Amino acid sequence: MEIRKYTDNNRAVWNSFVAHSKNGLFMFDRNYMEYHKDRFEDSSLMFFDEKNELVSVLPATKKDNILISHGGLTFGGFITDDGMKQHHMNDLFATLRDYMKQNGFSKIIYKQVPHIYHKQPAEEDLYSLFCNNAQIEKIEAATVINLKNKLKMPKGRKAQVTRARREGVIFEESTDFDSFIALENEVLSEHHNATAVHTGAELALLHERFPEQIKLYVGRYKDEIIAGCVLFIYDNLVHTQYLAANDLAREIGALDFVVYNLIEMYLPTKTWFDFGKSTEGNGSILNEGLISQKEGFGGRTFVYQTWSINVC
Repeated sequence: MEIRKYTDNNRAVWNSFVAHSKNGLFMFDRNYMEYHKDRFEDSSLMFFDEKNELVSVLPATKKDNILISHGGLTFGGFITDDGMKQHHMNDLFATLRDYMKQNGFSKIIYKQVPHIYHKQPAEEDLYSLFCNNAQIEKIEAATVINLKNKLKMPKGRKAQVTRARREGVIFEESTDFDSFIALENEVLSEHHNATAVHTGAELALLHERFPEQIKLYVGRYKDEIIAGCVLFIYDNLVHTQYLAANDLAREIGALDFVVYNLIEMYLPTKTWFDFGKSTEGNGSILNEGLISQKEGFGGRTFVYQTWSINVC
């Protein structure tokens, strides 16, 4: 097995491999990964077998002497194709450990791609992590709806949807990412003393690059966006990358109305509806109000796992 560090000369090969992999996502495409390349030191790796065939890629960044898969993405880990088998994955980890020792890395932080995002079973890495004495770095509670066996929505949530409809809230797709991010930052600043990871311009750029995978849906009231959702769309799943609602929207059920319409929209074609995590402090603090809101749509807990391996 040979490891080669990713360079721009490998862009087409990398993107093609990700597109045809069994656990690759559009956010591992270099056109997505590199929108914020100025914030991270890329250290992505490509793994070739003895026949010089690419068998895996590892989206990764470097911070000091730690390899992170990936510092700027929700998930990372080994991206593989249908030919990946367990003994091959064990070899990948052994080769990676040698590479890390030779290049001064003391630790890898490994964000495993959750199985609901896989096109085919791709948990070879979980077994190899166990075999390499990996430790759980953090567990984050996310909330997911099984669209093939959806739980009933409580009467109170249905009432909010009905009220939004009665008040004249309009559900529609939008490309006004600037207005949405302004709303998102207003909410985050007020309740969490934080701001969104993306700017409106960045989301607009990513939407332009991935128009079928990144979409904005809003609740519009009297020509004003008062609630909305940036949706990331995958083969079997949709993920609410951002949800935002101002005080008026919460009062008249505008966000409930947006989410309800999205669930109904993707019910026939997707399996999972992922609201994302509701934890803070590396997973140790549960935001009970936030997760309760998501559970109110029929979601239940699914976890994101981050592991670490010390190699020195």
